[in-house]
Amino acid sequence: MPEDTHSLTFEVPPYRLRPLSLNDADVMHRLINDWEVVRMLSRLSFPYPKELADKWITAAQEEQASGRSYHFAITQAHDGTFIGCIGVQIKTESHGTRVGYLGYWIGRPYWGHRAARLSAERITRWALAHLDITCLRARAAQDNTVSLHILERIGFHPIGTGSQVFLARKAEIPVITFEITRADLDLSQNISRNTQLKTQSRQLILVVAAALIDRHNRVLLARRPEGKTMAGLWEFPGGKIEPRETPERALARELLEELSIDISHACLAPFTFTSYPYPDFDLLMPLYLCRYWNGTPTPREGQKLAWVEAHSLRDYAMPEADLPFIPLLQAIL
Repeated sequence: MPEDTHSLTFEVPPYRLRPLSLNDADVMHRLINDWEVVRMLSRLSFPYPKELADKWITAAQEEQASGRSYHFAITQAHDGTFIGCIGVQIKTESHGTRVGYLGYWIGRPYWGHRAARLSAERITRWALAHLDITCLRARAAQDNTVSLHILERIGFHPIGTGSQVFLARKAEIPVITFEITRADLDLSQNISRNTQLKTQSRQLILVVAAALIDRHNRVLLARRPEGKTMAGLWEFPGGKIEPRETPERALARELLEELSIDISHACLAPFTFTSYPYPDFDLLMPLYLCRYWNGTPTPREGQKLAWVEAHSLRDYAMPEADLPFIPLLQAIL
């Protein structure tokens, strides 16, 4: 389902990212019709005709409405001045996976003020948390040293080289393809934490989860919100078991905090468990079945919820630790 971006705005001090408008066409044309800008953009000719700016914004708005791509104007927060664009185009690869491709540009008068890096970092976090993609990729010309550095700073890593026709240069230019996954983003945002953990013994983390099953035999999944590790992945609701808590008590607390539902221990049936070795800790997670609760599951932590039929569970990207639950649930539902 396409992400609703009609009113979506990102605050990235001192910048603001907002949906594109046809009113942006004049200033966008003035900034992008600059050899130093356009020569690094593969699909644009030089000089860049003004009418193409209007057509591109209209096409971008149509693609956004259909969920094929998402484009935003980069503006100065204090006065709304338009300074560039950033966006993500979603493509389905030959093996059926959906991949996002990040692209951006900044007008030359605004170079050197971190607008590209701050905007790209923000949209990267948003895309991996909210879009149904397996990873995010970006391509940059090998002589575009600024973009290469920005992508590496965010957490992208090179996965291949090649060449691409750049219309403005009228030539095939060597390019590098970069990629970032949700795991890469988590790692890049926790470098100091991971560095400390390398000097410590590995921890065993105990978490508990529930397969909430409605009267149609559908299972409730929750999508991890932006700001959490593994943001954008779907999971069975639950959370960490605190010291001196039983799994049942921890699960009741977590479901009340996360979903505003009240369960009793009698409604919980121990079902199975999984263990998984993450890079810096080991996880142990029991799963309980629950068919009865008080209240209506309501997201309280910015997560999205989905009632999913058993045969469709594999259509939802999940953390590795949750995957072993799928065939066992499908066998009983």
